[in-house]
Amino acid sequence: MVEAGRGPNDVTAPQHPTTTHPQTGRSAGAPSAPAPAAPRLLRMHRSGRWASGRNRVARPSRAKPPSRATLVAAVLVVVLALVAGCGADELRAAPSESSAAAQLPDHLRLLSAAGKGDVVTVRRLLDQGVPIDAVNDQEHTALITAAYENQVEVAEVLVEAGADVNRKDLSQQSAYLIATSDGHLGLLRLTLRHGADVASTDSYDGTGLIRAAHRGHTEIVRELIAAGIDVDHVNRLSWTALIEAVLLGDGGPNHTDVVRQLVAAGADTTIADRSGFTALDYARTGGYTEIVGLLEGVP
Repeated sequence: MVEAGRGPNDVTAPQHPTTTHPQTGRSAGAPSAPAPAAPRLLRMHRSGRWASGRNRVARPSRAKPPSRATLVAAVLVVVLALVAGCGADELRAAPSESSAAAQLPDHLRLLSAAGKGDVVTVRRLLDQGVPIDAVNDQEHTALITAAYENQVEVAEVLVEAGADVNRKDLSQQSAYLIATSDGHLGLLRLTLRHGADVASTDSYDGTGLIRAAHRGHTEIVRELIAAGIDVDHVNRLSWTALIEAVLLGDGGPNHTDVVRQLVAAGADTTIADRSGFTALDYARTGGYTEIVGLLEGVP
């Protein structure tokens, strides 16, 4: 029976009479744990609803996570606050320049930016008066650093600002020579347009043509022949471009094409190295049949 003033789901727990234990004489009241709730009441408890009316107990609602727009707005507020608090020193570095690079001396910042292709920083440092020919302990200029990383856009900015394409580092590498050995065609064309000396040689007294022939850079070889380079120059090892293309090549399509270009340009096939071997001798030893045919066909 439901008492007056109570909801149909309000239940009064049954009263347990007090009894005395027949042996100990101690009184025993209601059980310490309540009787199991009815299934419906248990479900209502789990869902946060006990009863209707004034006895309803609301389950605490969970806060919704912030929206994406709210998070973006918060981040922007923080960024704007940081920018507003920056001093002149922090603003010296371009957005693309790392904080570590910004702590370097200005001439090393120029080299670092050149190697990373950071045109913005390179332009800004030049405008601030950083010498374009400044070097590090290896005698690398900004242009040489850019050349090693094939950063053609930065190299163009530097040469147009007056960087010397023929200046060498301690290892006797210039931007021009790096382009010939590494196969950087765009960089090579840039240096040729700005006065590259095709007679310049490396630490082995080798020309850019010898370096390119050695590595099978067919397009570099074509560009250098067109620029009028000496095809028969002999380096400190007593090798010409033709000999290096065969001796240090792999007899594959690229080195075969290099030999073809050199022969067509009038390279002397009779030149022998200090061991007395010609390019043809090395081609026969290597089993490079197509190259042998090219060299044997020379009158």
